[in-house]
Amino acid sequence: MSGFGFECTHTDGRARRGRLHTDHGVIETPVFMPVGTQATVKGLTPEQIRATGASMILANTYHLYLRPGHERIARLGGLHRFSTWDGAMLTDSGGFQVFSLGDLREIDDDGVSFRSHLDGSPHRFTPEHAMDVQAALGADVVMAFDECPALPAADEDVARAVDRTVAWARRCRDHFGPRRRHEAGHQQALFGIVQGGLVASERARCAEALIELDLPGYAIGGLSVGESKDDMHRTSRSTAALLPADRPRYLMGVGYPEDIVAAVAGGVDMFDCVLPTRLARHGTLLTEAGRIHLRNARFAEDERPPDPACDCPVCRRFSRAYLRHLVVAGELLGMILGTVHNVTHYQRLMREIRDAIEAGRFEQLADRIGTRPTRAPAEA
Repeated sequence: MSGFGFECTHTDGRARRGRLHTDHGVIETPVFMPVGTQATVKGLTPEQIRATGASMILANTYHLYLRPGHERIARLGGLHRFSTWDGAMLTDSGGFQVFSLGDLREIDDDGVSFRSHLDGSPHRFTPEHAMDVQAALGADVVMAFDECPALPAADEDVARAVDRTVAWARRCRDHFGPRRRHEAGHQQALFGIVQGGLVASERARCAEALIELDLPGYAIGGLSVGESKDDMHRTSRSTAALLPADRPRYLMGVGYPEDIVAAVAGGVDMFDCVLPTRLARHGTLLTEAGRIHLRNARFAEDERPPDPACDCPVCRRFSRAYLRHLVVAGELLGMILGTVHNVTHYQRLMREIRDAIEAGRFEQLADRIGTRPTRAPAEA
């Protein structure tokens, strides 16, 4: 057990190629983490997740706290043993989900009281409790409890959210420590989350206060919540520039390829998003030529692979016609195969990004990704 650490091995402009060291393996960065909300990437076995090229996945503190419960998971050895995933894991703090509950939650300076979306039962998260839940779950990276303001937000609301985020991060660190050993033996590392909406001065104030806590890593939160692409890219770039060069930088919940590339250009190392798995469950595949919507009738007799440029097991074996049949018939296999393909597509994108940074040609890759269509052309 060597613990947690980060090293930057190559730079190309502000883009960084690096390695994240965890007790569950070395993670090549920039990295995309498939989302496993309920300790599972929907539809995939751990072996299938590995086969896509993924090395680190995300699980959701709020959902696992409610079901099956963090104490039960702890009794069963923690998330790694419970799910049998032997790679690295990250748990979010539950803050975004709690604050998304709207009328079901009440925020005060000490924490958040909320009602379960499952059965209406009352619960309360404080920074200390959020840390206790994540300590029990046992992910390699855990996130400080934060307040994510809805956008657009008044400046005073953004400032109040920053005040709470900083105070809560300090309480998380004091309660959990920057690092700690899980009962299973591996090290857990605490990341702070920079909030501040689209207000540059608030982002800077939040980042400065969190850096004083000397945490193992830092995240950029509160984006991809309805703001424009330009605002997202500008804010992620400017915030990343404020964060320590020797720590990993994580942009939370952002997952369109062009947004990932823009954030990598600004110095971000880690990403997660439900996009590839959610699209797959609705019959949409990601290809080099753009998106394919399998419910479209023109694919009913299309014998070509989903993406001729892809070497995943799905593209090597199955036709668009067969996958369309599965999706239209509501067969689970259609969602599973689509998820395998889409997650593989993302992992290939991240390899291309890492290779381009190493070779000093990231700008050319960024130009190419930026011109990829979001929808497949008629002849695709």
